[in-house]
Formats: sequence, structure tokens, C-alpha cells
Amino acid sequence: MAWYAYCIGEKQAFPELSRHRKPIPMDSVVGVSGNQVFLYPASDLAIIVSEHNPADALNQKSGVDHARVIADCFQHSTVLPFRFGTVFADDESLRKSIRSNQRQFLTNIDKLRGKTEMHLKIFVDDCCSKEFLKSLPAEGVGREYLTNLRENATRQRERQTRARAVSFQMHRLFMPLDEEVSCRLTESGRMVLDIAHLIDRKFVERYQNKFSTASLMMRECQMQLSGPWPPYHFVHSLTRGAHVQPQPSVPVPAPLPMSMVAPQVNMAEPVPVLV
Repeated sequence: MAWYAYCIGEKQAFPELSRHRKPIPMDSVVGVSGNQVFLYPASDLAIIVSEHNPADALNQKSGVDHARVIADCFQHSTVLPFRFGTVFADDESLRKSIRSNQRQFLTNIDKLRGKTEMHLKIFVDDCCSKEFLKSLPAEGVGREYLTNLRENATRQRERQTRARAVSFQMHRLFMPLDEEVSCRLTESGRMVLDIAHLIDRKFVERYQNKFSTASLMMRECQMQLSGPWPPYHFVHSLTRGAHVQPQPSVPVPAPLPMSMVAPQVNMAEPVPVLV
């Protein structure tokens, strides 16, 4: 029987596992394709899974269900999310994958215990006028081409400088334990900064108050906030040296963008999670 995997949690966070060595159902938790979600014990870890039929196609709703199950488990335990679409062919492949990386998983859980992820999305009007956003021809010669090339390079540096300044302001205001920042330019010429901050869960309300202050201070920017979330980005940074090796019964899709799990915010980049 194949298992669809959602996340890894702490066994001690689920007292019902102390009396069982086999997977037990989680009450009132439904997973991908409407399947019952189970707690699968593995030494000091609990693997959150559901039965999976390889013939079942994974779609956008599956991604939402995947994120919802992880969020539910996050209410009870520190979690290490699996990449959307991770499927283990049978019990043996699941046990083998967890066993081979167990020490790393326990270390990562310990590092992320009591922490959560907050996400900022900041829209900044481009410091360059739209007329300069036109792309240069693939080939060109002469003074005009070289002048345009230099001007575009200058404006690119100006955008980067402004993005760094905004990012620095956010870091100085929120003082997160860790952060992940990405920046992109939209077709309309606006810069979008996606900033993930790792903070202590007990300071979520303080963080939200700081966001209100930042919104008043930076009126030239449009800011959006979502969270608290499981620490998706920071699981990625901790697990670059350790990878679960599932034996998928179906092709493993790319991870879903956060826009499918966070109604308040649309993140452009995929969510980095365990692979």
C-alpha cells in the first residue's frame, strides 16, 4: 500500500501513539483525495500520512488539502513538511527513508521547536519610469545601443539598491531569528519583495503590532502580512544536506506556490520543503 506523506512531527506530541506501534487514524482529519490521515510511528517521530492510490491525480485542491493537514499538525507539534506530491510506494520505503535521516530530522525539530514563520509581501513602485523597462534588441551596434545598455544596467543597480534598503529596514524593525528574501520585477514596473521571517511563536502578536507600525512608516509601499505558518522556508535551509528518498508511485510535482495555501498573500516562488 502506498502512503502519501504530509510532514514529520514529534511522537511525544501525539500521546495516542504511546500505546500503538502501527499507524492510527487522526480524528476528524481528512487528507488528499478525501482519504483518512494517519499517524505513522517511527521511533521518536510521527509521520503524518494517508493511504494513496497511484491512479488518483493530484491537482490544485490536493495542494490545498496538503497544506491544511500540515497546518493542523502544526497546532500540536513542531513539523518538517514534505514536498507536495511525496508518495512512498510501501511501508518499507517509508521506514527506510525516515530511518536513514532520523538523526537529522530530530536535530531540525529541536532547532525549530517553538518557532513559526511569518510572511511579508511588499510592493514597491519602481524608481525607474516604465519607458526604460523595454527590453533591448538581441543584437545592436552603435552609440545608441551602448547608451541604452549602460542606462539599463544603471537602473538595474538602482532597483537592487532600493530592494536591499527596504529589506534592511524590515530586518531592523522586526529583528527575526532568521529570514529568507526574494525580489522580482512585475510587468507594470513594480518591485515585489517576498520576505519570510522566523520568529518565536510567543511573539506573534508583537510581530503583528510591528507590522502595523511598519505600514504607517512606509506609506510609499503596499504591505501584506500572513501567518503564523509552519516554518516552510527554514526547513529547507536546515535540510540541504539531508534528503528523504521516497519511491514515488506517481510523478512528484513541483511544490505549490503559497498563493494556494495563503489567501492573504500570493507568493511567486515555490515553497521550499523536504524533498
